[in-house]
Amino acid sequence: MGGVFDLPLKRQELHTLEAKAAAPDLWDDQDNAQKVLQQRATLEEFVQRFDTITQTVEDVEAFLELSEAADDEEEIDESMLEEIDQELIKAESLISKIEFQRMLGGPVDKNNAIVSINSGAGGTESCDWASMLLRMIRAHCEKRGWKVVVNDLQDGDEAGIKSATLTVEGEFAYGYLKAEAGVHRLVRISPYDSSARRHTSFASVFVSPEMDDEIEIDIDEGDLRVDTYRASGAGGQHVNKTDSAIRITHNPTGIVVQCQNERSQHKNRSIAMKILRSRLYELEMQKQQEKVDAMNAQKKNIGWGSQIRSYVLHPYQMVKDLRTNHETSNVNAVLDGDLDAFIEAYLLEYGAADDAATSTLAAN
Repeated sequence: MGGVFDLPLKRQELHTLEAKAAAPDLWDDQDNAQKVLQQRATLEEFVQRFDTITQTVEDVEAFLELSEAADDEEEIDESMLEEIDQELIKAESLISKIEFQRMLGGPVDKNNAIVSINSGAGGTESCDWASMLLRMIRAHCEKRGWKVVVNDLQDGDEAGIKSATLTVEGEFAYGYLKAEAGVHRLVRISPYDSSARRHTSFASVFVSPEMDDEIEIDIDEGDLRVDTYRASGAGGQHVNKTDSAIRITHNPTGIVVQCQNERSQHKNRSIAMKILRSRLYELEMQKQQEKVDAMNAQKKNIGWGSQIRSYVLHPYQMVKDLRTNHETSNVNAVLDGDLDAFIEAYLLEYGAADDAATSTLAAN
């Protein structure tokens, strides 16, 4: 079948990674060692899924042969029927996961993700909405078993957050979370309005892949403006007394990234540069997406910055994705991180277009 289903190739890749993982000098380069182990774990899971499906099919075939040879239906063990039924259900679930993973075949879908959340116009109300989105995305990542690292967090003046930047580490983190990129709209009775009026708030989510060494992003140091500032802290002995926080502005594009999570200015700069590389890659990918869209005039508008989803808490409760029309009235579950249905609907409808854009960029 090739591609993501090329099992012989996957086994060969796994064998190569196992050899690298067993090498005595593996940990001489810790970054590379972690990369090797992560790749090995991903391939092991993939191969095990196929092996489980194959074994289940063989067991079912053997049972069917026995049942056809039986002289009396009573000779068929009911418990065996139930067991085979459960095995088929498990195999079907694994097949669905593999088929769904086929839509995550872009060159960077497997990468970690860098997620930036920014409040829109509206002051405290929008800052509060941005903090709700932060909580929602973190909860979703935790349910998937992904690690979330907060690189930068800017609190709102009264409540909520003005912005936040996260690194999400996990298998296909970018492939899944790219479905959340865009403007999110909230309609509710504002808890900050003494007259209990209904308010509409906006916040944007940017998602870019964390870039590894295999994809080169050239950045001219002369195009950068680097500012240092004192990182915010909890007060007392935890206040950062040095200008360790870093803000980098890429002058040609106007992209601004910052990091204050680490105590070392050097580490903050390294992380900020990694975020910048990811943002520049995402920007170039958008250009390729526009080319793909131009070849398909009937394709829905999923351009960067467009409103993608509405969360209505009053006068009724409904979350609706405006790209796929998928909706649910279980607002609380969504805000608690239950995003699977929305992400899967997006990938089913737009996964091929996304892959076309990223593949074109990779070829260039």
